[in-house]
This record gives sequence, structure tokens and C-alpha cells, in this order.
Amino acid sequence: MFDFLMQPWPWWFSGVLIGLTIPLLFLLAGRPFGISTSLQQIGAMCAPGCKAAYLRTYDWRDGMWLLVFVVGIGLGGYIGAHWLSAEPIAFLPESYQSFGGVVRLLIGGFLIGFGARYAGGCTSGHSITGIANLSWPSLVATIFFFVGGLAVTWGLGRWLFSE
Repeated sequence: MFDFLMQPWPWWFSGVLIGLTIPLLFLLAGRPFGISTSLQQIGAMCAPGCKAAYLRTYDWRDGMWLLVFVVGIGLGGYIGAHWLSAEPIAFLPESYQSFGGVVRLLIGGFLIGFGARYAGGCTSGHSITGIANLSWPSLVATIFFFVGGLAVTWGLGRWLFSE
């Protein structure tokens, strides 16, 4: 069994696990699956007296489970990359271990975070939970996540980030 853990798993295995996470999260916690609300959670915790209603009205005490969930995702990825693989995987590719690489990561992270909140949810919230609930806006959002990703990967990204 330990050999199974150390080898790359089939691509479909993670899809099955994610697919099972959605109903389990609903059944056990009564919560929808999504990650981007953790940004609102952290903002509400760090700025409790903020004038922005977006942060002021959010009940951060009720959302603490989300931070535990997000930390668990990161911890699980770290454990999988460093202790459950035959060859440990680098945290960042070498091309990002420079000042320019860090700037690109920060800009990309900001754009992804802003876009997720502007779209009313992240890719996991819309693409997994929203489509599973037959939400028309989630289907449209998912289509445009892919369109935007393809446009940046094959067009704008090559122009902006070529080294």
C-alpha cells in the first residue's frame, strides 16, 4: 500500500475525491464548497471596524471553518509533495525564484483574487458546486474562466511573460 502512495495517482482519482467532498461538506457542515470567501474571512478578521460593508457585515467567527479548510488544503499539498512522492517537488519552478518571478506571482494572485470576488466565487465554487447545483451563472462563469485562461496562456501571457 505504501508503494501506491508514493507513485503518481491516476488523474481521475482526485476528481472522485473532490466530487465526494461536495456532498460531504453539505451533509456534515451544511456549507457549500468554495475557497475565495477565505479572502473575505481574512479581511473581516484583520479589519473588524472597516467601513466597507463587504467586510463589516461578514460574520468572521462563523466562517472560521473555512480557514481551517484552506490551511488543510495547503498542508495536504505540502505533505503530498514532500512526504508522499518518490521525488520531492520544488515549491516553485526555478523561473519564479527571482524578483521578476515574484512580481508575476503577486500580480497573478491579485488578479485571480479580484476576479474570483468580482465573479461572485472562485473556479471551485462555480465550476464544482455551482454546476452541480445546476446554476446557470456558474456555467457561464466557468466557460469564461476557461476562455480567459486560454487567452492568457496562448496569447497575452506569452507576450507579457516571455523571458
